[in-house]
Amino acid sequence: MANIEYVKQKDIDKVRWDTCIDNAPNGLIYACSYYLDIMSKNWDALIMNDYEAVMPLTWNRKFGISYLRQPAFTQQLGVFGNGSFGNNLTEQFVNKALGLFPFAEINLNFANEYNKCAGIKCNLILHLNQPFNVIEKSFKKDFVKKAKSVQLIYERSDEIEEAIKLFKQFYSKRLPNLTEKNYEGFLQLCLLLKNKGQLLIRKVNSPEGKLMAISIFFKDNRRIYYMMSATLPGGRNHDANHFLLHELIKEFSEQNLIFDFEGSEIPSINFFFRKFNPVEQPYCFVAINKLDFWKRWIKKIHDYYKYSSIKQ
Repeated sequence: MANIEYVKQKDIDKVRWDTCIDNAPNGLIYACSYYLDIMSKNWDALIMNDYEAVMPLTWNRKFGISYLRQPAFTQQLGVFGNGSFGNNLTEQFVNKALGLFPFAEINLNFANEYNKCAGIKCNLILHLNQPFNVIEKSFKKDFVKKAKSVQLIYERSDEIEEAIKLFKQFYSKRLPNLTEKNYEGFLQLCLLLKNKGQLLIRKVNSPEGKLMAISIFFKDNRRIYYMMSATLPGGRNHDANHFLLHELIKEFSEQNLIFDFEGSEIPSINFFFRKFNPVEQPYCFVAINKLDFWKRWIKKIHDYYKYSSIKQ
């Protein structure tokens, strides 16, 4: 059995924590301490040995019940570190977590093997470490032909608040679980990452300078994460979002990076992403309910445990 300790947030050594995430082959930006501090007000951790492996425990409390939940704009968490996360080690971490919290709906990460998944979720990635002409050959078809015909223009941007405002304007009704507090946290995170040089905003304009599409991406030393996108009505007519991703992939081609589409459980978005011929990289969803009957009844009425990380 591994030596896994429960550590409160205030007692976590953030420097050693982030070093563990940075050095882990399965390290993801979502698990960095600064990301968790903003997107999950309450988070503690399970730590194995001397930060050899870690698991963030993102929790909340309602009606006196503490439960594990997946924070907004945080696709995957789970166990991170150097070494193999076969079913045995992952199960030790998960069992320890579930011994502390009677209810959980969380996502592990792509490297965590776990035999008791409540479901498998889809993520899609594209390796960028080849010349763009090689990458482009695998795309399903020339789906940017329309964008090229009207000479759309791909540009850098620093319009964080405008991108978030447009996303909310066009998609918030489809994502009722995202609260104003979630968006405020996301803005705060964008500002932090901008200062760290890890924020990318790209937009597509018409030749006349009219905005057609705008997207927010996060970046670390392994991945570019497709976090949020808004396509304006005029942009849809000219496949502006297709063109934006096409040009971003071209911009970062021949670099040792992965483009992370952040998958999607929405069929139409999944279909769109697959035009780029990405690779599937699934991850596990864990759902446990050890609440007694009346607490289950409260949960059913309020349905307050549902969180999403969807960008479109």
